Amino acid sequence: MVEVVFWGLVGLATGTGLLTAWTLGANSNSPPFAPAIGANAISTMRAAFLIGILAALGALTQGGSISETVGAGLIDGVAITSLAATAGLLTAAGFMAFGIYSGYPVPAAFATTGAMIGVGLSLGGSPTFETYQRILVFWALVPPVSGGLAYFTATILRRDDIPETVSVPLLAAVVGAIVANVELSIIPSPPGETQASLAGFGASVLNLPTVADIDPVTVAVTLGFALLSFKFIRGRTQVSADKGIRTFLVLLGSVVAFSSGGSQVGLATGPLENLYRAELGLPGLALLAVGAAGILGGAWMGAPRLLQATSREYAQLGVRRSIAALVPGFVIAQVAIALGIPISFNNIIISGVIGGGLAGGSAGVSRRKIGVTVTFWVVTLGTSVVIGFGVYRLFAAILG
Repeated sequence: MVEVVFWGLVGLATGTGLLTAWTLGANSNSPPFAPAIGANAISTMRAAFLIGILAALGALTQGGSISETVGAGLIDGVAITSLAATAGLLTAAGFMAFGIYSGYPVPAAFATTGAMIGVGLSLGGSPTFETYQRILVFWALVPPVSGGLAYFTATILRRDDIPETVSVPLLAAVVGAIVANVELSIIPSPPGETQASLAGFGASVLNLPTVADIDPVTVAVTLGFALLSFKFIRGRTQVSADKGIRTFLVLLGSVVAFSSGGSQVGLATGPLENLYRAELGLPGLALLAVGAAGILGGAWMGAPRLLQATSREYAQLGVRRSIAALVPGFVIAQVAIALGIPISFNNIIISGVIGGGLAGGSAGVSRRKIGVTVTFWVVTLGTSVVIGFGVYRLFAAILG
């Protein structure tokens, strides 16, 4: 009987995690391609197909760090059980559903983090204040950093004295340089490390002496990626500025969708970390595969309708403001993945849209909605802790 209950809870927890991943795939992973659809650079169905593939790949190759933080880094002294994982995921999913119904997007990272802290405390665990401080500081920095980068990017793209055959390829070069340093689990890594970047792999293979603590191979690979990206997009923009911008939007949407998968899957798989690794003895890749499958299904089945709606909004923003919103999204998502910090992709994109909008004046930026949205985010974080605590106690009481 005990074994039946255990496997029933495993199935329930896994199903809840899959549902959460499906929701993330349908919602949080969709915005990156909306600008490209709005600019008629790619069709809606093709974009949904690419989102699913890229986000799932990002989940498999980059999702481990955030999954570990959510599953084991928020509470000390206790392990998250299958019942606690189910309680936390259901609480977070409830908040996200309410956000969709109300029209104010609830950050999945806020809801999931708060819910898992709540169930962990309900289990008798101790708070990890150092981790909370690190996460809260990062979250607090996201709006000004994302908005500031978007404002700076939009300002450059709007300047008449900088032609688009220069400004757009320069942005492509920046993105290419970052891609060279993105750490992936599929790249052979040095002993003691789980991930490595292409630039880092090249440095480890050649093993040249450093100059002022700077590895020349890392610099060379980074500059090589930047140069190739610059030349490719510049060639496209020289043929046609519109064609070059549309190409860049598709490529930028691709790397952002990949990053969103890596940054979001941990919100669905993190609560299941102890269950899969300690209790079932499965490798971390198996858990990430579950999350990737959910994200893939959500993107393919749920993203097309959302893409059609959001693409109209991005079409009103224009291609320059859209690019300005997505570049910070890529940068911040990769920093968060490297640090293992759960983030809300909607938070990053919304901040970027606001920053890009301010570059052209305050048109389209509602101060009231910004204030209500921020208040909604803060309330989400606080109340999800309380509700997560209560939901687990309720489940535990029902099951004795």
